Amino acid sequence: MRDPAAQPQARIIPFPSPGLDEIGPISVEGLILARSGAVLLDGCDMALSPTGISAIMGPNGAGKSVLLRVIAGLLAADAGRINLPVPMRGRIGMVFQRPVLLRRSLRGNLTHAMRLARLPRRERADWLDELLALGGLTQLADRPARKLSGGQAQRLAIVRALAARPRLLLADEPTSHLDPHATLAVETLLARIAATGTKVVMVSHDQGQTIRLASEVAFLHRGRCREVTQAAAFFHAPESAEARAYLNGSILL
Repeated sequence: MRDPAAQPQARIIPFPSPGLDEIGPISVEGLILARSGAVLLDGCDMALSPTGISAIMGPNGAGKSVLLRVIAGLLAADAGRINLPVPMRGRIGMVFQRPVLLRRSLRGNLTHAMRLARLPRRERADWLDELLALGGLTQLADRPARKLSGGQAQRLAIVRALAARPRLLLADEPTSHLDPHATLAVETLLARIAATGTKVVMVSHDQGQTIRLASEVAFLHRGRCREVTQAAAFFHAPESAEARAYLNGSILL
């Protein structure tokens, strides 16, 4: 049966000025991170646009998920630094491949996240309704979160990550375990989030998804960023030999 809540229905509510396209890139400079003798990031440098959706691609073990966790502050790099535009500092949300939801309703999950974010009480009810609508989850608000389908659960995890009104949303392969219908609903949600003014940086192995969503691609290989290219150019004529090999299937690890 078709999920009646699959398509987000919220109106788009843009964040106020300043315009992020005028304040400089997300800059990653010389990140080095090693664990248990393995070098996970090896002097990683890149500059990402502060607007729209950027996709991080690369073979398994390239350092993509590790990079997202360092940007989020969940891992500390051994060396290097990350410079974020001022509006993004301290305003980062993150979504993982498999959502971990509380044993509460959808409404309870969102309310808890707002409480942790210390969102003013007077704003919570309206913002909760907006988040449910944005995720296409309004009709499911009182359902136990752990009884949702995989796609519904991921959409809840995404809008829950928005509870604190972040300006940067990091998504680590958010559709890797979903069927095509659920994947489309999550992609639609991410596109709408980017349209509100929240920057989205996502890890993806799905070339079709990247073409549909991303304006630029950062390609990682062996812990280094080999290129950051406009998405259309990346798939048509990648700049690096490693990216060309990845796209033609000759780089697997």
